[in-house]
Amino acid sequence: MVIQEKLSTEPKMRTRDVSIFYGDKKAVDSVSIDIPTEFVTAFIGPSGCGKSTFLRALNRMNDTIASARVDGRIELDGEDIYHSSMDVVQLRARVGMVFQKPNPFPKSIFENVAYGPRIHGLAEGRTELQEIVEKSLRRAGLWEEVKDRLEESGTALSGGQQQRLCIARAIAVQPEVILMDEPCSALDPIATAKIEELIDELRGRYAIVIVTHSMQQAARVSQRTAFFHLGRMVEYGHTSDIFTNPTEERTKDYITGRYG
Repeated sequence: MVIQEKLSTEPKMRTRDVSIFYGDKKAVDSVSIDIPTEFVTAFIGPSGCGKSTFLRALNRMNDTIASARVDGRIELDGEDIYHSSMDVVQLRARVGMVFQKPNPFPKSIFENVAYGPRIHGLAEGRTELQEIVEKSLRRAGLWEEVKDRLEESGTALSGGQQQRLCIARAIAVQPEVILMDEPCSALDPIATAKIEELIDELRGRYAIVIVTHSMQQAARVSQRTAFFHLGRMVEYGHTSDIFTNPTEERTKDYITGRYG
């Protein structure tokens, strides 16, 4: 099932009949979806349903697992990301990932953000690098909290600040897509609220996909929601429709708490 809408632009990413295997086990079964830049897209569903596995395929993070295999087609701006000519390092700069647990480098706050632009050659000198770092931290809503201690270790920040630092690090390499794998599951409610506000501020600037176990969070931050169950995408549509008027019985059962 594919939902195609009249958007102002072509979908930033498009998948067709994507199945993912770990050895002989099929973890994701024939998922087709269009991911636009205009909206935040949420993937919901019970644990083990394939939503994080599918998310990781969107920037080839599954390549790091020897037994993993991806069938079907995943496109970024019409280009097959699994084609042999695709530079995976460049792909992961264009399609950034924010993980469940904040994972700042054991470096200073400044160096955490500067690392990507430096290795990708995005800054010609120290001044330009400083500008990128400040801009990224501002976009991540962290600048005012850390501007006087940029040389302190990123690991010394609170959990919520570390997650925003990781978002700043992803933004710094000028991505087109940001994938978030349960970015708030390790955070307290106040830090979670800040991350959700940040996602709303970044919407439209990047194509954002978030995996979340929290249906309330999906309802708050996304405009499109895909429901996964047993490796399949059962339903995909406007978030408000998914939560108030789902067309599939399995979606209704999950939303109303009958399982999951």
